[in-house]
Amino acid sequence: MPEAVTLGELLIDFVSLTIDVPLGECPSFVKAPGGAPANVAVGLAKLGVSVGFIGKVGDDPFGHFLREVVEREGVDVAHLKFDKSARTTLAFVANRSDGRKEISFYRNPGADQMLSPQDIDKDYIKDAKLFHFGSVSLSHSPSREATLYAAELAKSFGLLVSYDPNWRPPLWDDHDEGRRMIWHAMRFADVVKLAEEEWEFVTSTADFNEGAKKILDAGAKLVVVTMGENGAWFTNGTVSMNVEPFEVDVVDPLGAGDGFVAAMLAQLIGKHIEELSGEEIHQIIRIANAAGALTCTRMGVIPALPTKEELNAFLEDRGEKLRLA
Repeated sequence: MPEAVTLGELLIDFVSLTIDVPLGECPSFVKAPGGAPANVAVGLAKLGVSVGFIGKVGDDPFGHFLREVVEREGVDVAHLKFDKSARTTLAFVANRSDGRKEISFYRNPGADQMLSPQDIDKDYIKDAKLFHFGSVSLSHSPSREATLYAAELAKSFGLLVSYDPNWRPPLWDDHDEGRRMIWHAMRFADVVKLAEEEWEFVTSTADFNEGAKKILDAGAKLVVVTMGENGAWFTNGTVSMNVEPFEVDVVDPLGAGDGFVAAMLAQLIGKHIEELSGEEIHQIIRIANAAGALTCTRMGVIPALPTKEELNAFLEDRGEKLRLA
């Protein structure tokens, strides 16, 4: 059984080859496997963590392609299922140089939405140490119920629960309902990571300390905000710190957050967050910043996610003494 399990969407990203061009005006796209929780699973596998993925793809060429890619990267796909009633979700992505993105989903419905509570194997989650999920799978039923059920199981079994409330407005018919569902799932999380551009929508404030207090009050032990070229910020309720970034030549910023999350979680597995000092968390986030930066240097997400060897070599080249063990 894997020590980490992620759940959610696995889809095809068609990523624009040009930056700072509106989606409708992009002249060409490249096909890339994607979906944040699946990306995190692959990121963990590349960093040497035993990991499994729970989700659904269509029983179509894209779905079979995705399963093969994820399995080839070392992720256990025993609980990645094919759905015959819906096609694999597609997402068209236009990137901006400031790290923001414009995304249009083709999902009516998408196979990832069809994951149901009956697809969740209790024992598969129970035997893990870490469970990670996002909010895209909360946008429609039955994947909403499946996600909440799995997160509740993970919490009850004492796993470290990680949550990325990745706000994707086009997927929600009602944005107020989207915010409500994001917060409905917040109570299961020990670690919450948000991108800066999502922060104000989710927390209803631009102030990091004020918004983080709401998340910590909901039960989280660590809140992290990624800020692109400005690095990251975190708080555990006692210590709050900015964590400096690494400068790289950006080829494709898509997936930087997933590379960050994978490296952060790879270091948190087996640890009690409340026992970590501010400096220890700072070091964890610094290494995660390196992984996010490194992910930006290649096209696509899954192909760009760094291995442990690549990440440590990057840190060494930058004169850092930090290493991913």
